[in-house]
Amino acid sequence: MKAFMAGNRLGILVATPFVAFIGLFLVYPTFIVFVKALTPDGAFGISAMTRALSGTYLTGFLNSAKLSITSAVIGGVIGLALALAVRGMTRPRWLHTTLDSWSAVASQLGGVPLAFAFIATIGTQGLLTKLLLQIGLEPANFGLTVNGFWGLVFVYLYFQIPLMFLVVAPAVQGLRQTWREAALILGASPLRYWRSIGIPLLLPVTLGGIVLLFVNAFTAYSTAAVLNASIDIVPLQIRFLLQGNVITGEEDLANAIVTWVIILLLLSLLAMTLLQRRTIRWTRS
Repeated sequence: MKAFMAGNRLGILVATPFVAFIGLFLVYPTFIVFVKALTPDGAFGISAMTRALSGTYLTGFLNSAKLSITSAVIGGVIGLALALAVRGMTRPRWLHTTLDSWSAVASQLGGVPLAFAFIATIGTQGLLTKLLLQIGLEPANFGLTVNGFWGLVFVYLYFQIPLMFLVVAPAVQGLRQTWREAALILGASPLRYWRSIGIPLLLPVTLGGIVLLFVNAFTAYSTAAVLNASIDIVPLQIRFLLQGNVITGEEDLANAIVTWVIILLLLSLLAMTLLQRRTIRWTRS
């Protein structure tokens, strides 16, 4: 009993700095943002929250959602396909290690370096642009410009695909060969195996990964700011407002937009948690 109590005290002692850090730099600022968003002009009200979902700010949310959903779905499908493709490959031996290392690095790459890389690739004087022009194709005709919608999606896929691969790879590896063999012995076709076993098992982690990619793209800031600082997406609108570019009476608008973003992220986190619990249940069985 004494050893148990001592262990609890040690655990509390070790966790206290972390809890204090989270409370001071995450919980407290979030609480202040909520309070300011709900008390415009010092009195409780939802006028700022309402304005944050109207006009050009609503357009920003819609643009961010469109960009995030598109890159999340495309990145999710490609990332899952990549994980399935390398699942049963044992040769070359370096493939898995190299792919894991590349995914870990690429999923965290962003900002100015990533923007510069794609400006050099699909920019006006980019390598890919020049190659396409050589064969008579105009990239702008396909919307593939560095500051256009599909250009941004193309850039976002660079970190969305490896992130999805890292998320779904453990679940894909968890599909046991004995399950497939048992299904085939019982007379199930490969299509029936995937429809009845493979897809139901991978669906929760796949949907959870796509939700994660959506959040990842929705909150991306630096890359979009470098490629197209005038695009109407939420992170850039928040920057614009926090820099003081507001009219009189709109000072709490940035806090209201941030509040809506936090609510969206919390709902996404809840969805991810529920989906991950279902995935962990069968991967541990």
